Amino acid sequence: VIITLVRQPHPSHSCLQTHTHSDTHHRHLAMEAKTFAYSPYSNFRVGAALLTSDGTVFTGCNVDNACYNLGICAERNAISKAVSEGHRKFKAIAIASDMEYQYISPCGGCRQFMREFGLDWEVYMTKLEGSFVKRMVEDLLPESFGPQNLKEGVIPVKNRN
Repeated sequence: VIITLVRQPHPSHSCLQTHTHSDTHHRHLAMEAKTFAYSPYSNFRVGAALLTSDGTVFTGCNVDNACYNLGICAERNAISKAVSEGHRKFKAIAIASDMEYQYISPCGGCRQFMREFGLDWEVYMTKLEGSFVKRMVEDLLPESFGPQNLKEGVIPVKNRN
């Protein structure tokens, strides 16, 4: 694996350019991203590593907030970073936490957020010791609502009788 690391002022603001993809390395980056989590209220650290279609990897961690509903999950953090840099097509996301006995699973909001960018990309859910299960976004959110639903015969409210 050939990797070029582009660092910005803070270590958590990194973007990796990869020329080949290693699932093991991808999961390792998610575990590393977890170390930057800001979780003083939930005490639940989560990291994510998102692989774009061109091989760029964006990492994210969860960020708690005293106003609980304003916190952001690691998955949405990584996706937002990628989108803000012009990426819209993703191959995979790896998610890591400190959970020992079950795999970390994205919350419902993150599943819908991932679905916004397609159904056919991989989600690696890990345990603390590194084992994982792989699912597709479609598996995590079956019968979902997405962008194409807004394009298929939706009548704007102002035009309804």
